[in-house]
Amino acid sequence: MKTASIPSLRVDPELRAAAESVLKEGETLSAFVENSLRAQIDHRRAHAEFIARGMVAREEAKRTGVYYSADEVVNELKEMLAAKIASKKN
Repeated sequence: MKTASIPSLRVDPELRAAAESVLKEGETLSAFVENSLRAQIDHRRAHAEFIARGMVAREEAKRTGVYYSADEVVNELKEMLAAKIASKKN
């Protein structure tokens, strides 16, 4: 597959300097920008999927009339975490 270019980006010298200041050894600014772009794409996709799951859950709650309080959810998550930690110790 052929590669494509991303449009060049004009930024303040301070932003460029900040980006260059966090580059890993041997990392180029281009590689940093590409990795940042990929990470932002992944984040936005995950966010959209999260919202979609929430909307489905809301519709299911409306349909069934079954709702859970924040305390119930947090307690269940704590129990799941405790069980996972306990299983790793064994």
